[in-house]
Amino acid sequence: MIFYHTENKKWFHNDKDTAITFGKNKIHVPFAEQMNEPLCFSFYLKQKNHNAGPLIGIMTAERNDGSLAGNGPLFTSIQTEIIQKGGLSFVFTSETLKDNGADGYLYIPFEKKWISASFPLPHLVYNRIPFRKSENSLNTMNAFKKLKENKIPFFNPGFIDKYDLYCAALTHPEISFYFPETILIDHMSLRTFFEKHNNLYLKPCISSKGSGIFRLRKIGKGNILFEEKNKKTVYSNFESFWKEWNQVFMKKKYLAQKEIIPFSNNGKRFDFRILAHSDAKNYQVTGVGVRQTKLDQLTTHLLNGGELIPYEQVRNTCHDQFIKDIVNLSGNLLSEKFGFFGEFSIDAGISATKQYYVYEINSKPMKFDEEEIESKRVENLCSLFFQLSGFH
Repeated sequence: MIFYHTENKKWFHNDKDTAITFGKNKIHVPFAEQMNEPLCFSFYLKQKNHNAGPLIGIMTAERNDGSLAGNGPLFTSIQTEIIQKGGLSFVFTSETLKDNGADGYLYIPFEKKWISASFPLPHLVYNRIPFRKSENSLNTMNAFKKLKENKIPFFNPGFIDKYDLYCAALTHPEISFYFPETILIDHMSLRTFFEKHNNLYLKPCISSKGSGIFRLRKIGKGNILFEEKNKKTVYSNFESFWKEWNQVFMKKKYLAQKEIIPFSNNGKRFDFRILAHSDAKNYQVTGVGVRQTKLDQLTTHLLNGGELIPYEQVRNTCHDQFIKDIVNLSGNLLSEKFGFFGEFSIDAGISATKQYYVYEINSKPMKFDEEEIESKRVENLCSLFFQLSGFH
């Protein structure tokens, strides 16, 4: 058992016959026979060659007001689960990572509160930085460099640019088959691509939750229908559309994707939201959510009017096989091209001709509304933490 003393911010242990170290850098943990219980919190940790652990660092970022950002419920669930398995996790930012440890926050499940604490270097880091600006900062780059220098494994390596992902997929025919044809937007490329396909989705290369997505469709006598989330506008030709919107598409990196006419399920369309994790050897399906909406709706995201239905309502053996295959193909692609991904989610769908398509792969999955999927997520993450840190 090891203890954390909240007043002097030190770690101790109470086994006088054993020398114990803690963390990746194996700091010496002093023995203390008596503890001032109100000021101490105790933890039963596994040991490997008298090194207590695993100690898992969850890296996030600060908001503008100085508070920690990120998925708080996920962090507390991870800590609760990992303590039960004989480990410990803490939340920290890149700014607080030092040469010999980090300052961060520790969740105490039985008191349902967070405390500030100092830690040795973690055995593994789980990257949950929620902002691209923070992830690309010099502090974060230096933190990743420090992790590599200390041979501390970490995942996921970062956000994924949607067009970079598409280009990576093109190098593997077995997975590129599932991606709708896609281009980077500029004036002439978009015009040519639109003349070829007539119906397109326009998406920012870096975004989440379906934000910034538009649809462009050819209607009637050369007219163009441009669709936003809650608005539709008709233009007489491509140039009039481009004149009004080019600043949006040139200010930010945007891609155009061929629209896939969706399969109709009783007059509605549905997409799969697939959560996947590595088991350190292969990739496994953690859970499948289904988002359903009107057949002609812009997206199936819940924030944009989609509804959640159980996978069992649409499940069949073909869907099961596709999901299993695409999870392994995607996981291997991500880790080959971008660095090791222990977790990711896939937005996929099925066309009117019953072909499966991948619309997006998300490197930092948001919370799933299905409680059973979130519960399995925490379980799989914690198992992976123990495996990768060498405490399984």
